[in-house]
Order: sequence, then structure tokens, then C-alpha cells
Amino acid sequence: MSAFDFDTPVDRSGTHSSRWEKYAGRDVIPLWVADTDFRAPPVVIEALRRRVEHGVFGYTTPPPELRELIVARMRRLYDWKIEPEWVVYVPGVVSALYMAANRLTQPADRLLLPTPVYYHMFRAAQYAPRERTDVLMVLDAGRWVWDEGRLAAAVLPGTRMLMLCNPYNPGGTIFTRAELGRLAAFAEKHDLVIVSDEIHCDLLLDEGKPHIPIASLSPQASRRTVTLMAPSKTFNVAGIGLAYAIIEDRALREAFSFDLKKSVHDASLMGYEAALAAYRDGQDWLDAQLSYLRGNRDLVESAIARLPGVKTAHLEATYLSWIDCSGLGVADPHALFLQHGLGLSPGADFGAQQFVRFNFGTQRSLLARALERFERAVLAAGK
Repeated sequence: MSAFDFDTPVDRSGTHSSRWEKYAGRDVIPLWVADTDFRAPPVVIEALRRRVEHGVFGYTTPPPELRELIVARMRRLYDWKIEPEWVVYVPGVVSALYMAANRLTQPADRLLLPTPVYYHMFRAAQYAPRERTDVLMVLDAGRWVWDEGRLAAAVLPGTRMLMLCNPYNPGGTIFTRAELGRLAAFAEKHDLVIVSDEIHCDLLLDEGKPHIPIASLSPQASRRTVTLMAPSKTFNVAGIGLAYAIIEDRALREAFSFDLKKSVHDASLMGYEAALAAYRDGQDWLDAQLSYLRGNRDLVESAIARLPGVKTAHLEATYLSWIDCSGLGVADPHALFLQHGLGLSPGADFGAQQFVRFNFGTQRSLLARALERFERAVLAAGK
């Protein structure tokens, strides 16, 4: 039995939760944006409590010990040797995606993106603004992977940057060393900067399948890669405001981080405190959370397998099921589920109208209710 409680419901009403406030006052279970309903690790809560009791929340210098923890973490988990000066703190991975598109390319450059993909990648290209080429991800032996033939054909004059989610969001693929190696070789061949969103790197549900940062593959890959990570998804502290980029190449690092205050605020004091506590002492909690999420994942996949008109690939990572609803014969699956009291992420946001994304990072009792509503919606569509 776990020493940590993931089963007791946590009332998030009145806490300004983006996920829960969206449908406040309606009989809708909100399982869309990617945070969980789990309390953060006790070690994180205690660290924040101590800081609150101190009572002074002034301008904050990044703690040197956090850089040391990140360096040690990369070595321990991935056998990846990085230097402390490669770490650039930002308030969030989303901000970093916009910064990378804007600061590491020129107005005439093009971006290569997988599709479907996390919608802030689309928006980063849109608001830079930069032209983009989308490369359709495909199912291969039950896993969402790059269509490497389409990828090779997608390189146009001016293509400068390749963006990816590793692990993949949506779809939950843990890319293999061979898959990432081919992608890195492709970037090397075409002289592309790689921007790799690896925020879900700790949320590995299939045991024995390791996360591999693409920059860790070789010195050549490292020198052209901006790796984006954060404790936010791992330890459910997204509202606290801290992420980091790991950038070896000095020119890329300086371009990315030049006068950060022109575009984003510093990472937050509480973000530093939460990260320090989580990376020092949060592994037991993380292990327990992963075990709980595996159980939730299995419940979702089992429920979907029993229903007509919907299907999902096996989810290797994240807590976000990517569900193909094309067999239901409805124009807007998101609207169908909302009519039945279930607020999911619309696939259209990711570039796939006939899909929905289902966040199962919640208590099992609420998940059971959500799956009942999911089943009612699916059966109603078939009538």
C-alpha cells in the first residue's frame, strides 16, 4: 500500500483552477488541461510552508544548488553530462516555445512541426510569426511515430527549426533511441535547430521504456538542441512558475536568453523552492504517483476497448489519453462529450478534429464517474 494518498478527493472549487473554473456551476467533469487533481508531494508542501513562514518574497536569485541538482539529475537518469551554465530558467515551457520560435529563427525561416501536436507549438509559429510545415504523425504497431518519408519531403527552402514533443503529446509515445537517432541525423543533415519539449519526461507509464533526451544522443545533437524541461507536470506544480532550457551551444543560448525581461518574467521564488524540494526528495512520491496513473491508464484503455466507434493507441507516457472518435460519425466529438457532462480537450486544438484528449490524472472515484459519462455519450452517438 502506498504511503501517499491519491484516492481522497481534493475540492479545487474556489481555487482559481483553470481546469475546474472553466465549467464552474455546471454538471461537467473537467478532464482537459494537463494538470492533475493530486496534492503536490509533502516535501514540496513543507518547503513552501517554510518559505511562507519566512514572510519575505523579494526579487530572487536562482539558487546554485538547483543547477547542481539538475546537472546531477541529467547524469543519473540519462547518463547525460551537462554543464551548469547550459541551464536557462524561464517561467514555463510554453513561454520557452514562443521564445525559441521568435529568437532562434529569422522572419523568412520556416518551422517543421509534427501534427497533431501540443497546440502551443502551432501558436508559437503563428505569433513569431513564421511559416510552418506540418508533418503528419502515423500509427505504427500501435505507437504514434514520425512518418519519416513525409518528414524528408517536408524540408523546404528556409526550413530552420524542428519542434517535437518527447514524450509525444498527444499520443504518449516514448520514442526509442533508434527513432530519436534518425531524427537527430535528419536535423544534422538539414542543419536544423531542434526544440524538444520534454516536460512529460518523468511521466513514464510503461516500465522498462526509458526516456531519452534527444540532446543526450551525441555531441552533434546536443549542440543544435534546446531541451525544455520542468518539474511542473511531474510534481503537479504548474501554477508555481518554473521551467528550464538546457542549451549547450553558446550562440543559441545567448540568443534564446538575451534580455529575458523583454518577453517574460523571471522564474518565481516559489518555483525555485518547489523544484529544489521535488528534485531532492520527491522520488518516492513520484514512484507512487506513476503506479496510480498506470492503474488509471489501464481503466481508460479497457473502457475504450469495450465501446464501439472509439479507439486509442496504448499510452506509454503522460496521463493524457488520445482517443480517436472518427467511428462515431459525429462532426464534433468534443461537443458530444460536453453534452453528456464531460469536458475533454478538443482534438481540433491539436490539429485532429475527430480526436479528444482525456486527462485521467484524477482520483479513481471521479475517473469512474467520468468513464460512465464517456460510455453514455458514445452509446448515444450510435443510436
